[in-house]
Parts: sequence; C-alpha cells; structure tokens
Amino acid sequence: MKRLIVGITGASGVIYGIRALEILRRVKDVESHVILSPAAARTIAEETDYSVDTVKKLADVMYSHKDIGAAISSGSFKTEGMLVAPCSIKTLSGIANSYNEDLIVRAADVCLKERRRVVLMLRETPLHAGHIRLMAQATENGALIMPPVPGFYSRPQSIDDMVTQSVGRALDLLGIDAGVVKRWKDDAPTRKTTTKSTRK
Repeated sequence: MKRLIVGITGASGVIYGIRALEILRRVKDVESHVILSPAAARTIAEETDYSVDTVKKLADVMYSHKDIGAAISSGSFKTEGMLVAPCSIKTLSGIANSYNEDLIVRAADVCLKERRRVVLMLRETPLHAGHIRLMAQATENGALIMPPVPGFYSRPQSIDDMVTQSVGRALDLLGIDAGVVKRWKDDAPTRKTTTKSTRK
C-alpha cells in the first residue's frame, strides 16, 4: 500500500485538505498519514460544518502536530510524498527555511531531502515580495507550489466541483489518479475507485 502524508494548516481553505482525505478514503491502494495543526482545527470550525473529530476519522493514521518523533519524521519511513492543503504562509516559511518546529514542516522537509514530491496548496492573496521570495525558496528546495486556482474548462457547476477538481489535480502531482479530475478534452473521469475494505 502507498502512503501519502497530508498536512492541514490553519489557512483559509481547510476544505481542500478535508476533500483530499475524503477522496483518499475511496482510493484502494493509498493510506493517508495526517497532521492537523491547532489553527486548522479553529478554521474547520469557522469555515465548515465538519467537526474536528469527523475530519480526524477520515485519516488512516493520525499524528499530533508536535510529535516530531513520529514515523513520518524519518526518511526511512517510505511515502509517496506530502500534500499540504491548505498551506499557510507560516508553514510555507518553515518549509522554505527548513525550520522544523512542528511535524508538518518536519515531514515536508524529510520528503524534500529524500527527493519525494511535496505539493503546497498555498492559500493567500494578494502576495507581497516576501511571500514570493518564500515560494521561490521552497521551489528551489524541491517543493511544488500549487495555489488552488480553479480551471474553468471543466465547467464547474458548484464550489464543490471546483474544490474536487483542484484537489484531484494536486493528487495528480503526487502520482495518484483518484478518478475525480475532469481532464482537458475528456468527457468525464473514467477510473473507478474502490472503497477500502479494512481500516486501521
């Protein structure tokens, strides 16, 4: 089974991280390893109708954001990489500068040193020069910056459609085709997902 780390920070847009977990639950061969920051818990309450406990139950494996001795803090623990959705500017700054104060940044730093994919769904606008410099530094470190900007060629009918499309494209970058992306010149997603039969 493939392992994917998902970090959810306190930036606006926690629905991106939640949707990623919902999609991953339907993908048979991917196990989610999740870190939820305290600020993310606050944003979940402010922006969604989900409870924090409900979000945690979407994970296969859940970690404390301060547990820097967790399995995912070591490069010897093999994963496909990491998705940070949404990614706050604070977390971007930590990743850009290898400031491993918490498990989200530490796990991202480990993935980068092991040359694994790290996708940052950065949620901030407008941007000042400091933000842009941080994005450039994180990119030089090997991260992929992917602000969740909707593509309208998919003809989204709702915010939900736009969120799912953006998350599906982010998972594409991590080598996971979850069958939810409406692709350019394709009529509709074709891959069928299978619900996992057992959970940890």
